[in-house]
Amino acid sequence: MNSAARIILKSGAWITLLLFGAVTLHLLSFSSAEPRTDDDHRRLFNDNYKIFSLTLPDNIDFCGENIPLQLLDVRERLDRELLVNTYWQSNSLLSHKRAARWFPVIEPILAREGVPDDLKYLALIESGLTNAVSPMGATGFWQFMKETAPKYGLEVSAEVDERYNVVKSTEAACKYLKEAHTQYGSWSMAVASYNLGGGGLNKQVERQKTQDYFALLLPEETSRYIFRILAAKEIIRDPARYGFHLRPQDLYAPYRTRALEVTGPIEDLADFAIRQGTNYKTLKLLNPWLRDVKLTNAKGKTYEILLPTEAFDTAKEE
Repeated sequence: MNSAARIILKSGAWITLLLFGAVTLHLLSFSSAEPRTDDDHRRLFNDNYKIFSLTLPDNIDFCGENIPLQLLDVRERLDRELLVNTYWQSNSLLSHKRAARWFPVIEPILAREGVPDDLKYLALIESGLTNAVSPMGATGFWQFMKETAPKYGLEVSAEVDERYNVVKSTEAACKYLKEAHTQYGSWSMAVASYNLGGGGLNKQVERQKTQDYFALLLPEETSRYIFRILAAKEIIRDPARYGFHLRPQDLYAPYRTRALEVTGPIEDLADFAIRQGTNYKTLKLLNPWLRDVKLTNAKGKTYEILLPTEAFDTAKEE
């Protein structure tokens, strides 16, 4: 063996020895960090798992109305909802994702109806931007009761329930909220009425002799209502401040659809879907307000049915 080969072999041996030593040292360090007692375990946990309290924003408003953060009670109620939403990470992540899909649908309607953009967060806290049904029967993004819905222009029948129609129910919610704002003079009180009902809120106003939401003693759910909205608004507008990091591809994109007006009956929705180049499942996904397997439409009303475009299932816009 020549001298050059011996040098190469010696160098290789030293490299192997150094690597072996590094691995051994790492394993010894790792094993020495393992907790030996309960106290060691607690110390190791506390050293490596950090949960922080939050700093409140210096100021915040709702629909342009200033929130009186100088009041102790108000600060603590906001702090509670920010903590709940920050550390209920899965729920807040889903809120971000769904908001990316549905706020672009809701926002233009609010603007057209002349109500503040902040009211979109009401739908978020009411339903999580899903067609939820409460134990009391409140339904859809805006949680309308069956008895209340027709008053605000929503059709509710065995075949059609427009509480499940995001566009129609948003328009209905705007009507309710504008009426309540006219009555109470503030958006905070308008949304309190949306939660508690006009009768219940009026009773408290009469009893307590004030129309200031932040000065009223209200039931727990209504007392938290504005603050849940404020927390959702804060976190979605500035997610990084609260520890949320989402990439554009993590968000749920708006559905890519085309609209088809229907003025007559549809005897079989599954057959109709197939004729339109889709399937029953997708038809119901896009039109959850169709509650039966058919649409009789005896009065010849005009319904707008959403259908998927060719790009419906693509991951993102090119």
